[in-house]
Amino acid sequence: MYKLMLLALLALAPTGASIASSNDAFAPEKGLDLSRSFEAQREAILKALGDGETYSEIAAEDLQIVKESLDRISSLLDGAQSVGQLPEGTKVRVFNEQERINTLLGRAHADSRVVCKREKPTGSNRPANTCMTVAERRRAREGATDFMRYQPKAQARPDSR
Repeated sequence: MYKLMLLALLALAPTGASIASSNDAFAPEKGLDLSRSFEAQREAILKALGDGETYSEIAAEDLQIVKESLDRISSLLDGAQSVGQLPEGTKVRVFNEQERINTLLGRAHADSRVVCKREKPTGSNRPANTCMTVAERRRAREGATDFMRYQPKAQARPDSR
């Protein structure tokens, strides 16, 4: 029993390496932060873009813009240890690229959030779970609104008496 408890505590205890990497890692909720290691965050962003979950609702053109912006920041930071060492004009360009990335990734992350509802399907008394991303729910709502708005109205039949 003592060995089992010791193993459980060791498994839960953070190591120095994991603390350092968690401080430099990218958090989708917070966005890109250039006061921390850019290369570690860049790798984390690219990994999150490829996992099919974190940013599942990102548009193809937005994905391309994010990758290009990451490449531009890499080239602008080339050789500099921090953003503070860059000339003012370069700092502005890096900041603009950072904001573009944070805006696109923030929107995609919010749209990729899965929301589940317990609903009764039409014609049934048995509730079922319906899970969709925020963007899927928005598209379904807009599609239903468009259908009702643009559906031709039924013509009243003339009285045949």
